Amino acid sequence: MTSPDQNSRDPRRDEVIAGEYVLGVLSAEDRRKVEVRLQSDRAFAAMVNRWEENLSAINNELETMSPPPRVFTAVEQRLFDAPLKDTSGARGGIWASLAFWRSAAFAALAFSMALLALGPEIFAPPAPPQKMIAELSGSDGPISLMAHYDASRGMLTMTPAATKQDGGKSLELWLVEDGKTPVSLGVLSQSGDGTLMVPEPMRPMMNTGAVLAVSVEPLGGSPTGSATGPVVASGRARSF
Repeated sequence: MTSPDQNSRDPRRDEVIAGEYVLGVLSAEDRRKVEVRLQSDRAFAAMVNRWEENLSAINNELETMSPPPRVFTAVEQRLFDAPLKDTSGARGGIWASLAFWRSAAFAALAFSMALLALGPEIFAPPAPPQKMIAELSGSDGPISLMAHYDASRGMLTMTPAATKQDGGKSLELWLVEDGKTPVSLGVLSQSGDGTLMVPEPMRPMMNTGAVLAVSVEPLGGSPTGSATGPVVASGRARSF
C-alpha cells in the first residue's frame, strides 16, 4: 500500500492513495492521516470524491442477488470436508450477496486500471546518481588517478594525481563486475588524463560501487580485448 506522506504532493501518488482510501485497504494509521489531510487539501478531497462517485455508480447498476444458502454449504463441504448443515432458514448477509462480490471485483478492476494509467514510473526504482567519483590507486603507488563520471552525458573524465608510465606502453581503463569479464572503457593518454564516452549499453553498470581498474597494455591498448598486463590501479565509484 502507498503511504500517505504529508510532504508528498505528487498527483499520481495522490490518485493511488485516494483509491486505496475509498477501497478501505489502508492501515488504520494511514487512514487517519488521509482523513486529516481531507480537511485542508481540496484537490485531494476532490480525488477521493471522484473515486467514491465512480464506485458508487458501479454499485448502483448492479442488481442485488443472493445465491441459495445451500451453495455456500456445498462449497464449505468441498473445501473443508465439513458436514452438510441445514441452511433452509439461514440468511445470506453481505458475504452471500452477489452484488457485493461484483462490486468488489469492479472496484479492483477500476483500481488496477488507475494504476496502469499512472504509468510504470510510479513503481520504478530511484534513479542512479547523476555524478560519481572514483579514486584509482595501486599498492605500490606508481599511478594515482581520479575518475569523474557524469551519468547525464555518459562522460568519464580522468585526472592524474601521479603517473610513472613507460612511453612504450598504454594505460587502459576497465569496468569490472563481479563474476564477469572486465570490459574496456578505452585507452588513456600517456599522462593518464582525458575524457572517455561510456557506450550506452554499459552506462547502467556505471553505478555506486562499480569497480574501475587500469592495466598496462601494449601501445594502443590490449590486442585481445581482455587485460593482458598488470593492473596498476583500481577503485570503487561513489556518488557525490
